[in-house]
Amino acid sequence: MSTPFATSEIVESLIKLDVEQLLLPVLVQLVVIIAAARTFGALARRLGQPSVVGEIVAGLLLGPSLLGWLYPELFTGLFRPALGEVPQPLADAVLPKIFTVIAQFGLIFLLFLVGLEFEFEHVRSHGRAAVLISIAGIAAPFALGAGLAQLVHPHLEPHPKAGPVSLLGLTLFLGIALSITAIPVLGRIMMELHITRTRLGAITITAAAVDDAIGWILLASVAAVVKSNFDPLETLRMAGLTVGFALVMWFVVRPVLVRYFAFSLRENRGRLSATGLAVLLVSVLLASVATNLIGIFSVFGAFLLGAVLSDQAELRHAAHAKLLDIVTSFFVPVFFTYTGLRTDVTALHGTAMWIICGAVTVAAMAGKLAGCGLAARLSGFSWKESGIIGAMMNARGLMALIAINLGYELGVVPRSLFCVLVIMALVTTVLTTPLLLWLRKGTEIEEPIARSGFLGANFTAESTENAEKAQSAVS
Repeated sequence: MSTPFATSEIVESLIKLDVEQLLLPVLVQLVVIIAAARTFGALARRLGQPSVVGEIVAGLLLGPSLLGWLYPELFTGLFRPALGEVPQPLADAVLPKIFTVIAQFGLIFLLFLVGLEFEFEHVRSHGRAAVLISIAGIAAPFALGAGLAQLVHPHLEPHPKAGPVSLLGLTLFLGIALSITAIPVLGRIMMELHITRTRLGAITITAAAVDDAIGWILLASVAAVVKSNFDPLETLRMAGLTVGFALVMWFVVRPVLVRYFAFSLRENRGRLSATGLAVLLVSVLLASVATNLIGIFSVFGAFLLGAVLSDQAELRHAAHAKLLDIVTSFFVPVFFTYTGLRTDVTALHGTAMWIICGAVTVAAMAGKLAGCGLAARLSGFSWKESGIIGAMMNARGLMALIAINLGYELGVVPRSLFCVLVIMALVTTVLTTPLLLWLRKGTEIEEPIARSGFLGANFTAESTENAEKAQSAVS
C-alpha cells in the first residue's frame, strides 16, 4: 500500500531536481575522467601501448578496484554524489545512465570513423579468408571456454541474486565471452598504428566485424536460452531486417550521400561546411536508429554507413578533420573510463580463483591466436602475417565487458568469475600491440607503423631514411 506513495515521492523529487544540481556532478566527473584518461593514455604511449589501454586502466583505478577501496569517502563524493532530495539509490542509478549514453555516442562516432577506413578492395580479394578467420575465431575460443566451464563450475560461489550458477548457462556464456573481438578497441589500435587501410588491417577488421555480429547473435541466443524463451522466428526476422538494411544502405543511401558530399566538398574546397557536417551527423544517427530498432545494437548502423562510404577519400579526410579529435579526446575516453568505473576486481580472491583466472586468460589467447592464425595460414598468408592477424583478433577490450555485464545480469556469471573475465579482457588487449610490434618486421604493416610516430620521432626518421635509401638503390 505504501508503494504508490513512495513512487509519487520519487517522481516529485525528480521534478524538483534543479538542472544545475544534476549538471555539477556530471561536470566534475567529466573533468576527472577526461584528465585521468589523457594522463594514463599518454603514459601508455610511453610504455609502448596504445592510449586505449591507459584509458581502460584509468577507469579501473578510479573505480572501486582502487580508489573506492583506498579512499571510499572520496570515491563516493566523486561518483556517488547526492542529487538534491532525490533518494540516494535513484541518484546512484541516474548518473551512470547519463554517462552510458555519452559513452554510446562515442562508440557510434568511433565505429563510423572505423567504417570509413574500411578497404573493400582487400575484402573483395580476400573475403573468403575473412569469413574463415572469423569462424575459426569464434569456434576455437568457444570450444575452449565451454570445456573450461566444466572445470570452473565446481569452484564458483552462488550468484548474489540468482543463486547457484547453471552449468549449461555458464558453458554457453563462457564460450561466448572468450570468442568476442572488440571492434572499437581494435579500431583504435589500428588507427593509432596507421594500419587500418593495409591488406592485413582490412582482412582483420572484416573478420572482427563478422566475429562480433556472430558473437552478439550468439549472446542474444544464450540470453534467450537462459530465460527459456528462445524464439527462432524472431532471430530470422532480425537477420532478414539486417540484410534488408544493408541493401538499402548500399543501393539507396550510398548514391544519395555520395552525390551530395561530392557537391558539398567541391563547393567548400574539400571541407565539411556546417550544413555538410549536420547532414553527416544526421546520417550516422539515422543509421544507428535503424539498427537499434532491428535489435542488433546502434553501433553497427554507424559502422555500416562508414563502410559503404569508405571509397570516398575526400569525405574520409574531411570527416576525420571534423570528428576525430573530439571523438578520441572526449567521447571515447568516457566510454572506456566509465566502464572501468563499474568494475570491481577486488572481488577476486583465493588461490583457486587466480588459477582459474590464468587458465581462462590462456584459453582466450590460445583460441584466437591459434584459431585465427591457422585459418589465416590456410588462406594463403605467411606464418608471420597469420600471427599478426591472430594477435589483432585477440583484442577484446571493454566490448567484452559489456557482454560480461550481461552475463552477470543473467545470473550465469558470479562476482568472482566477473572479475576473472575483466582481467582476461584487459590482458588480451594489453598484449595486442607488443605482439604486433614484435611481428611487424618484414611485413606490410612495418612502414605504416613507422610513419605513425608510435615508436617515436627518431624511429620514424630512421625508417624514412632507410626507405629512401632502399628506393634509391632500386632506382
